[in-house]
Amino acid sequence: MGEHTEVILVHGLWYRAWSLRILRGRLENAGFHLRSFSYPTRTRSFEANAGALKQFASQSQVARQHFVAHSLGGLVTLAMLSRQNELPPGRLVLLGTPLRGSQVARRLVNWPAGGFMLGQAAQVLQQGHPDVAPGRETGMIAGMKSLGLGRLTGRLGHFHDGTVTVEETQSALLDDRIELPVTHTGMLLSHDVALQAASFLRKGHFKRPDLGLR
Repeated sequence: MGEHTEVILVHGLWYRAWSLRILRGRLENAGFHLRSFSYPTRTRSFEANAGALKQFASQSQVARQHFVAHSLGGLVTLAMLSRQNELPPGRLVLLGTPLRGSQVARRLVNWPAGGFMLGQAAQVLQQGHPDVAPGRETGMIAGMKSLGLGRLTGRLGHFHDGTVTVEETQSALLDDRIELPVTHTGMLLSHDVALQAASFLRKGHFKRPDLGLR
């Protein structure tokens, strides 16, 4: 993609940047220049994390700046992008981000240790972020493999990735979306997810051979 374009990776709840190393390696092999943003998901406020991401993104002098964000990281990224227009243009790929809020989070807050588990991310995970970033093409990759700790909180419905339901990832404001047979955490390890993310970053749509999209 050249040194004038970069992709910033943003991890999800309970993780740090190391959780994205396989995805990062695959996107680097596809020709992208990557940086990974790491932040305390539970112990620092959502607003402070969005502000820290803005500062991190602003450190680059690039012509185009894309984001690939997993789960809670997508909410942090959307909040940051929706409040300022100073960053370079680019695209955003969301991985299993609960735009409509997470029923697993709403259940967890009622558990004895639920508040501790979610920390300061509890409110935003329950509410979600219904708006996409203005002027930035946004695509969603949702998981359809129903294995994960989220199932321990109760029934999630017919279609989910073990933590986030497909319905929770939906928005009419998205430019494209695709559903893949991966779990919520497994999408970070998936070759197909990396392939689809690269496709959207390059062309603004996901790859669908049956529709002639390459």
